[in-house]
Formats: sequence, C-alpha cells, structure tokens
Amino acid sequence: MATFPLRSPFEKVGGLFYFGRMLDKIRLHASGELPSDYHANLGKGFDEKSVKFLRVEYNALVECVSQGGTDKEILDWCFTVGRKPSEDDIYVWNEFMRKRGWNDEVSEMVVRRKAEAGMTDRSDIQTSFQFIDADEGRLPSRVEASNPKIQIPNKS
Repeated sequence: MATFPLRSPFEKVGGLFYFGRMLDKIRLHASGELPSDYHANLGKGFDEKSVKFLRVEYNALVECVSQGGTDKEILDWCFTVGRKPSEDDIYVWNEFMRKRGWNDEVSEMVVRRKAEAGMTDRSDIQTSFQFIDADEGRLPSRVEASNPKIQIPNKS
C-alpha cells in the first residue's frame, strides 16, 4: 500500500477524473519522491489515455508542469495546445475512466492486481479506480465500510 500523497483518480480537475493524479505523479517524479513502483507506467496506461483525450504530448505536459502553475493553469494550457472537450465529451470520458476494469479488456488485470495485493476477497473492488483507492488506503476494508462514520468516494 502506498503511503504518499497521490490524489484519488476520482478527484476532478476542471471536471475531469484522473488529471490531478497524473499531475501529482509528474510533480513527485520530478522531485524524486515518486516511489519506483510507479516509474515504469509514467506516461502509459491512464496517463496515456488522458493526454490522448486532451490531444497533448505527455513529454510536453511534463515540461509544462516543470514550469510551475496551478492544476487549473496546466489544464488550461492543455486546452490551448490540444483541445478543450465539450461537456458531453467530459461526461463520456469520466464514465469511461470510472468504469475501466469492469467487464472490459482490463478486467483480468484488476483481478490479477487484487490477487497480488491480497485483496481477492474484496468483491467491492471491480474497477481500476476502486483498486487504486483500496491499494492506497482510501477505500476502506469491508470492516471499515460497515462503520457509518466512514465516507466512501462516489462518482461525482
């Protein structure tokens, strides 16, 4: 389980799931604080899907992030250099990302990663985002989830 400050992929920047998490990874990598387990997938997987959706190059985004700026400023740069998706495009994007790993070609990877993490008994974890949150300690175990004080993130 990771113990460093990466945002949940469910957290939105400019209405988009995952974008803030990608910026966190870029910033942590630049400062030498991103654990090596995450290095191999920089610019791949959800990072690659995100930059393709925005029609920017990953290395150009890394350079932009290195110049500083808020998440919103960096997203605005993406909208200028790449494209600014419509409200409908963002809705479809978020639904695609939120459900990734559920009954699709990534499902086997979610099952494998759950097994590697000792979470095979977690039937509540069905998507990649849910696995990420559980692996990084944000999605409570079944015992914790039965405690009404715990708030489980939803799709909004």
